[in-house]
Amino acid sequence: MKNLYRGVLMLFTFIPTWAQVDTDTIPTVQGPIPTVIDSLYREDQFYLGLTFQLMGDLPEDVSQSGFSGGLHLGFIRDMPINKQRNISIGAGLGWSLNSYGQELFIGENENNQTIFRNLNNQEIVYDTNRFSTQLVEVPLEFRWRTSTPESYKFWRVYTGFRLGYAYYFKSNFKQGDNQVIQTDVPEFERFRLGTTFTFGYNTFNFHVYYSLNPFFKDAQLNDRQLGITTFKLGLMFYIL
Repeated sequence: MKNLYRGVLMLFTFIPTWAQVDTDTIPTVQGPIPTVIDSLYREDQFYLGLTFQLMGDLPEDVSQSGFSGGLHLGFIRDMPINKQRNISIGAGLGWSLNSYGQELFIGENENNQTIFRNLNNQEIVYDTNRFSTQLVEVPLEFRWRTSTPESYKFWRVYTGFRLGYAYYFKSNFKQGDNQVIQTDVPEFERFRLGTTFTFGYNTFNFHVYYSLNPFFKDAQLNDRQLGITTFKLGLMFYIL
């Protein structure tokens, strides 16, 4: 029995000694923890654009007046088509708000037919004359950039088309206490199509849009065809 007690005592004495670990033998990691590089990165981006609108194909003696501007925002899905992933196709969904100041009066006669008049020729004094639109847009882009998996700052050149539907149209003429508002103009072309070109570095990028179809179809001013197109120039901001 004494030998048993002596054996148990020696066992408990040995265990703490055996359980000690020599910390000097544990390898240590030198330097910062390495980051994981996403080799299958995409440039999926939210965009925000601010533009100044220039109107083209205006009838003779009809001029643009006042400030014309636009606000554009949306999301574009990036789909790389090469191994380096610096060339891709982009498709998305967006929203656009536009305002155009000009000298073209839009109203209607007693038969509810749209009438267009040149405010400049008649030398009418007025406070406000502009029309505004709100659109749902589908941007389609061919994209080239100098991006890498490690950097979010790069040069970009994007070009493509923008399909849109103007679900909202409002023409507003105000002259003192007299105000004429038109929201249903059959001659207004609600389906919009334009080309886009964007280039720049990092967040700030120059943006250009040119409409391929006119605002109005089957419309006349002084027995002449009325169309009117728009050229938008501004800045586009991309947010990853």
